[in-house]
Amino acid sequence: MADRADLAFLGARRLAGLVRDRQLSPVELTRLYLERIERLDGRLRAYITVLPEAALASARRAEAVVMRGDTLPPLHGVPYAVKDQFDTAGVRTTSGSRILEGHVPAADATTIARLNAAGGILLGKLNLTEFALGGTQQFPFGQPRNPWNPDHDPGGSSSGSGIAVSAALCAASLGEDTGGSVRSPASFCGVIGLRPTWGRVSRHGSFPLSWSMDTPGPLSRTVEDAAWLLQAIAGYDPNDSLTSRAPVPDYPRALGDGVRGLRIGIIRELTFGADTEPEVRDAVVAAARKLEGLGAVTEEVSLRLVPLAGAIFMALADADGAGVHHRWLRTRPADYDQGTRRRLLTASLIPSAIQQRAARARALLRAEMLDLLARHDVLLCPTAHQAAPPIAAARAAITTRHEAAGRFFTRRSYVTPAALAGTPAIAVPCGFTRSGLPIGVQLIARRFDEATLLRAAHAYEQATDWSRRPPGTV
Repeated sequence: MADRADLAFLGARRLAGLVRDRQLSPVELTRLYLERIERLDGRLRAYITVLPEAALASARRAEAVVMRGDTLPPLHGVPYAVKDQFDTAGVRTTSGSRILEGHVPAADATTIARLNAAGGILLGKLNLTEFALGGTQQFPFGQPRNPWNPDHDPGGSSSGSGIAVSAALCAASLGEDTGGSVRSPASFCGVIGLRPTWGRVSRHGSFPLSWSMDTPGPLSRTVEDAAWLLQAIAGYDPNDSLTSRAPVPDYPRALGDGVRGLRIGIIRELTFGADTEPEVRDAVVAAARKLEGLGAVTEEVSLRLVPLAGAIFMALADADGAGVHHRWLRTRPADYDQGTRRRLLTASLIPSAIQQRAARARALLRAEMLDLLARHDVLLCPTAHQAAPPIAAARAAITTRHEAAGRFFTRRSYVTPAALAGTPAIAVPCGFTRSGLPIGVQLIARRFDEATLLRAAHAYEQATDWSRRPPGTV
């Protein structure tokens, strides 16, 4: 068996297999992650709340089930953690805000209940930008830091979810992606991040931002783990009337089918545009060539409206968020972080004419996306225009309109197209900058075709070793 450090970095399914074969105790595995949290998280600040007693009690129950020889669920005995946006019965759920720092839900979110039913052991609740909005200036529960370089941004809003998987402070995690909040931290932290099709996974028990784009999604060290996590949480939920009743496929089954014959469109504006840094462009182009070498057919494609995606997204999602928060904005404005408060108040002032124009632009962009996906199995582009920037960069003063557009819209134009179209997308590590920061390639597929998305991502992952490198700082 691997030594303790290597063991912590094994994928969730590998760990579940060791537990099933009685080669690994769920109790010892849970202790291993708790020890790593105690040793590393004071610096990385992935967690808001850690649950050592409850996790060990769950691990002992899991071990007893193994010893009885009972049939085991697919993630039995695997310690996981969740973004503190998801309700957990009897455990505070803060959404990263002082406003909810004492909030203790009475019931689990549907996703949490399903992960527990799949055998997972909840280690704790993970840090995030306040209310999953992005732009937090002062994190009330500590500044989350990138495991590859603690002076750099881990990505948001599911910051802790990316950190915890990357630094092996859990075996897998759950985040929430409205406009990139799973894929961005996955890309910046060098792990896998999957945004399912909108409506594929229940949002019941998850604090909302934008009703038409919010979706829970897994972060993991392997594509196989992402497939199994999605298998556990996907499917109709009567508590969320917007979940789809479409049957849930067997996602892990098709992972090994390869990419031969798949048609992949490389999005020209995002891959070769002026905003994409050369190191990112080169890594993503190399990923496309690797997929081509594995048998896929690639060609450049154009999304004419994609440069506007970030602005379209913010006009719609921020306005939705302002509606969610309107009472607290009037009664508790001082309890918000200044970055959150400024963004929500600004969104409250967006004229209805602008929102209508954004809604029409969204429909046009979505039509462009769906047209391309009618002719291609997968679209490919960078997950972000750059690797993780310094944390200090987000706090620098903005002096021109050009700087404001770059700060707020540019990076979002890479991840929001899938959110605006409601399509699934996955971030997969595809290289490193010269300074050692991870780079992520993004794959996008048709609605409810996560199977093809996972199949392509798995083929690329197996042909490279980018996702198997642990951060040197941990």
